[in-house]
Amino acid sequence: MTADRTAVIGSGPAGAAACIALGQLGRPVLWIAPPDSMNARIGESLSPSARPLLEALGLEHVITGPEHRPANALFSCWGSDHLTERSDALRLQGPGLVLDRPAFEEQLRSAAMATDLDRQETTLEDLVAAKGQWSLQLGNGNMVSAGFVIDCSGRKAVAGRLLACQQQDDQLVAALAFLDQQDPDVAPTAATMIEAVADSWWYASLLPQRESQPPRMVIARFSDPDLQPRGLTRDRAAWQRLVGETLYIQRWIDSAGFAIGKPPNLASAATAWLEPAAGVLEGAGWAAAGDAAVAFDPLSSHGLTTALWSGRQAAIAASSAINGDRESLAVYSQKIARGVEQFRQERRQVYAREGRFRDQPFWQRRCG
Repeated sequence: MTADRTAVIGSGPAGAAACIALGQLGRPVLWIAPPDSMNARIGESLSPSARPLLEALGLEHVITGPEHRPANALFSCWGSDHLTERSDALRLQGPGLVLDRPAFEEQLRSAAMATDLDRQETTLEDLVAAKGQWSLQLGNGNMVSAGFVIDCSGRKAVAGRLLACQQQDDQLVAALAFLDQQDPDVAPTAATMIEAVADSWWYASLLPQRESQPPRMVIARFSDPDLQPRGLTRDRAAWQRLVGETLYIQRWIDSAGFAIGKPPNLASAATAWLEPAAGVLEGAGWAAAGDAAVAFDPLSSHGLTTALWSGRQAAIAASSAINGDRESLAVYSQKIARGVEQFRQERRQVYAREGRFRDQPFWQRRCG
């Protein structure tokens, strides 16, 4: 019966986690998830705190393969001109990981498909609730029904934006690029680096190396739209100048034999969330998970962990709501709201540690 079926929207980690958790609970699932492009993407850091979540989902094996590497070393230039190193090798939960992100997501999708769900490889165009049921119009022309909807469609929040108010407290934008090594005689350091500059902060990480492919590095500049050069995505020279404003990241790129290639792509990196993150409309329940529920400033490095946690928790809340316990949706929404408030306080403290540029607009906006 479609009244017992949950429609999960989105093919990313949160959507896969929700599908797997619903399968563990014996719930029928309709997964509305377009085929993934498998393109390289930023967001490869997996915190040690994700390990218990993966174990709860029966996915502890997905991070043991050689395609992922331990994140033992993090170098940081934040609050002083000196580069400091933090080692994660001695954490009780073990080190974090730098993932082969496309491979990781494919592993999650395979695990979700193994739960024998119904997958529609398309998009959600519209949804309407009536008499405890959702009618969903899909991009392939089909009209389907479900008793509950979990929106895991990322920052677009294709369902959540129609059902709740999306809040945003900054305008952070990421300019990101992937660099290929040009000098095969150099063995690059397997590390991650964060560096603060006057009008932004930078992130760089050596990605896990795929067989028969040269080493790759991802770099990203996080700033506000009014502090980005116009036309940056078409201006390679402007991008090179920005990279040249860093001290340690530029040095790492040069010494490891990498080269600045194409101009960067731009993507939103703002802190945004839904209020509420779950609810009931015309007797039909819904919840949002992953970036659709809350998208944090990437400085937190908890995007993937939040996706796994919220996907699983939304599934548990959905199952309880279908059984008649709709208070579970309010409890889930409150957990999201508390997480947002805690993060905003901690983010302010972290940005305040960078005192060298406190008179610059980018830092003033985050330390006030």
